[in-house]
Amino acid sequence: MTDQPLQDLLRELAPQVLGALARRESDFAACEDAVQEALLAASQQWPVEGRPENARAWLLTVAQRKLYSAIRTETARRTREVRDAALTAAMYAGAPDEEPAAGDDTLTLLFMCCHPALSPPSQLALTLRAVGGMTTAEIARGFMVPEATMAQRISRAKSRIKATGVRFRIPSEMERPDRLRVVLHVLYLIFTEGHTSTAGPSLQRVELTSEAIRLARILHRLLPEDGEVTGLLALMLLTDARRDARTDTAGALVPLADQDRSAWDHVAIEEGAALIGATLGTVAAGPYQIQAAIAALHGEAKTAADTDWAQIRALYRVLDELAPNPMTRLNLAVAAAMLDGPNAGLALVAEVEGTGDLDLSHRIYAVRAHLLEMAGHFPGAQAAYRQAAQLTKSLPEQRYLEQQAGRLT
Repeated sequence: MTDQPLQDLLRELAPQVLGALARRESDFAACEDAVQEALLAASQQWPVEGRPENARAWLLTVAQRKLYSAIRTETARRTREVRDAALTAAMYAGAPDEEPAAGDDTLTLLFMCCHPALSPPSQLALTLRAVGGMTTAEIARGFMVPEATMAQRISRAKSRIKATGVRFRIPSEMERPDRLRVVLHVLYLIFTEGHTSTAGPSLQRVELTSEAIRLARILHRLLPEDGEVTGLLALMLLTDARRDARTDTAGALVPLADQDRSAWDHVAIEEGAALIGATLGTVAAGPYQIQAAIAALHGEAKTAADTDWAQIRALYRVLDELAPNPMTRLNLAVAAAMLDGPNAGLALVAEVEGTGDLDLSHRIYAVRAHLLEMAGHFPGAQAAYRQAAQLTKSLPEQRYLEQQAGRLT
């Protein structure tokens, strides 16, 4: 641990310390503030004085003292002598190495940050701040909003936790499946935004994909037997393995079929494939496992022509039954076109268009354009490419789609 870069070490320890503190103290916002002060103190002192032998215990002790100081200030306005004395005794009576199990605290912290009382944007922001250890500025850059806006979002989330009385605890057996589903969804959204940014000059935001994978690894370490946790981690690894080949040296988008597969991270592909291979068939399959299996088929194909589209179509059909979704239907349309020709795919796209679910999304027009081009309907393809380019806010995607339309002039 002592060989880690300082910021990486602090980011790893932050949720463990916050979890340990929040488990004892009901005021989550005060705990989070105290931990941030402790992290700041460490970043200033450790480079000068050297890292303590037990870095986690050092941070926990300093955070406890910061919290104690804040509580003493509060007791000047409220009568809290009994609680104040109890905190004092707990803080100074024992050795600073006293630490509860970090794993349980981190998992509980994830559940708290993804509590249904919070809005999805608040869940994302608070997870990255409290569990990911990212600064407000880093999170704001990742989601392309002003730092002040993100600071307000995080502040509102902490206030919401306090106002609604959210307790720092593992959900009951009855609550846990739904709550875990929210946790997985939040991590998936973080990864997705990093993998293909919805707006801005860059196709990818590596800080978000890397953080999502790190958090998914933590969750998998805590819940190794959960098939969907394993599936999500595998999906992230297999998808992120293509990162370096998804853009050229100028930052332009390179579609999957044209990517240099030697530039893929084959170690990550092997790890992801091994994870999903060990899980499928042993537990009930869920959406993340199916998506990971599809990603594994893409990752293991030596060339685009070697892609097993029959298996991919079959898996998308399973996914469409498990979790019906317009994007799944679009992907199914592409797989159908690769097997049965573009008209088969266009028929499925027409079904999605009829629902209105993706009318404002550029993806349905991009898929339609690709299939129309495959079918030789170039004017229609050109119009669809241009419509897709108008709808996306991602500059690399916009440039690629305009380039595709220009080819057909």
